[in-house]
Amino acid sequence: MTENAALSIGVFCGSSMGIRAEYARAAKDIGAKIGERGWTLVYGGGRVGLMGVVADAALAAGGRVVGVLPKILYKKEVAHEGLTSLRIVESMSERKAVMGEWSDAFIALPGGIGTLDELFEVWTWTQLGLQQKPATLLNVTGYFDPLIQFVDNAVTEGFLKPSNRESLWVESDPVRLLDRIGERVPPNRTGKPLRYT
Repeated sequence: MTENAALSIGVFCGSSMGIRAEYARAAKDIGAKIGERGWTLVYGGGRVGLMGVVADAALAAGGRVVGVLPKILYKKEVAHEGLTSLRIVESMSERKAVMGEWSDAFIALPGGIGTLDELFEVWTWTQLGLQQKPATLLNVTGYFDPLIQFVDNAVTEGFLKPSNRESLWVESDPVRLLDRIGERVPPNRTGKPLRYT
């Protein structure tokens, strides 16, 4: 990719579907809109749960989809074999590092502890000045409300600076979130080549 190339969006989300149909609709919507914009979806490489939904929607919209999957999960046969590119890595930590390098911004959809682990790691990288890429929440039907309350309380209690809280963007509408990313995030902020194979 070059400096003027389209954005690459790292998406973290559940390998389960959750109990609400709204979660799958949101995953399908964000995936389709990433593809329609000619952006690249970078995600965990799975074919199950919301991960599979977001990838399939981006592919159906003509988007480029890059998966990053640890060997242990590939062996459990959750790999999505229809992607533009699938990178197999040694560990969960390497997955986060590769996704962090290849993505210009990050979106967390509903998910469990794996999703939260990924979100908090990339957000911490920004807090430490290791990158300047936004971490964002697509707050579907208020799923992340308790998390947002916790984060705001961390500011109140003096454990999180307000400026660092502001670097976690929260939106409930996928178009508004992608517009915000598109307006404020230049492609390939690291200046590193984005390798897909």
